[in-house]
Amino acid sequence: MNSKSNSILKDLYTTMKRIRVFEERVAELFVRGETAGTMLHLSIGEELGPACVTKAMQDGDTFTTHHRGHGIFLARGGNPDKMMAEIAGKKDGYCKGKGGSMHIADMNLGHLGANAIVGGGIPTVVGAALSYKYLNNNNVSIAFFGDGAMQQGILYESMNMASLWNLPVVFCCINNQYGMGTKIDDAVGIKDFSARAKSFGLDTLHINHLDAEKAFLDVKDLIERTRNDGPSFIEVECYRFFGHARKDKSPYRSEEEEVENRKFDPINFAKEKILADKILNANDILSLDKKISDEMDVSMKFAMESPVNEESEIFTDVYDENYSIESVDNKIRNILKINEYK
Repeated sequence: MNSKSNSILKDLYTTMKRIRVFEERVAELFVRGETAGTMLHLSIGEELGPACVTKAMQDGDTFTTHHRGHGIFLARGGNPDKMMAEIAGKKDGYCKGKGGSMHIADMNLGHLGANAIVGGGIPTVVGAALSYKYLNNNNVSIAFFGDGAMQQGILYESMNMASLWNLPVVFCCINNQYGMGTKIDDAVGIKDFSARAKSFGLDTLHINHLDAEKAFLDVKDLIERTRNDGPSFIEVECYRFFGHARKDKSPYRSEEEEVENRKFDPINFAKEKILADKILNANDILSLDKKISDEMDVSMKFAMESPVNEESEIFTDVYDENYSIESVDNKIRNILKINEYK
């Protein structure tokens, strides 16, 4: 093994490959007519950002995702069986199939929710980070969103609040070059997203390469600074290999553009580096890839065999049966008392 490399690159490759194959199985599930709904947004080509950022997170850190969030949740420890079942709208899914592809959540893993509204999940992490500051713990909350959200006012309101209160928030933009069918060149006057974040006083990191190992180390340093020094911003440039959603054949871009940009594949780059640094040999990688493929085949089978909910299930999980104005009021009073003595 090369002395400059270690299992980090192997782990990152494994995570990125799991994301890629999971998304391929989601696409297959759609073709088979087994998904709930038709708006499935795949993150193929975007794997580097989710793999690196989630690996730099610690226990207790939280995050939100956007409508292209399967890979982020999987990288953070999401169970592919339950994820696939949720996408299929089945009973064994994370949200009993009620959330579907764009609304998966799991508080136990720190997933505060996916959101189909562009930029909709961003302010949630500001609230989470505010609670961390009140409680004096060492956690961060991370908002993942696409380049389309860089044109949303809610992002800048959130950046301003995070900066004003010096909160442990990371704003992470996965810039895949397209907001639905609009290329980033036609959507913004200035493409320097870091400059926007800096104007609010945020620490920034711009990743525009395919070296997952370097990206992880840079992200890790930034997130550790965020825990102590306040909010930050990460932009991860990548290329969305396919259309906006599964049914979108991307007629707004040429085949030549797609072929050329698919050469910038973070998984292939990581594989070549693993071989060059002799971390694994070709047979080792084939074996690892097969293991991942088999894992996702099992997940797809699990989803297809999972039962559908009974009709009465529509009336459950509608509201918190333990909720009352008095209980909420008492919680707020307790928080205020804690602050009085700090």
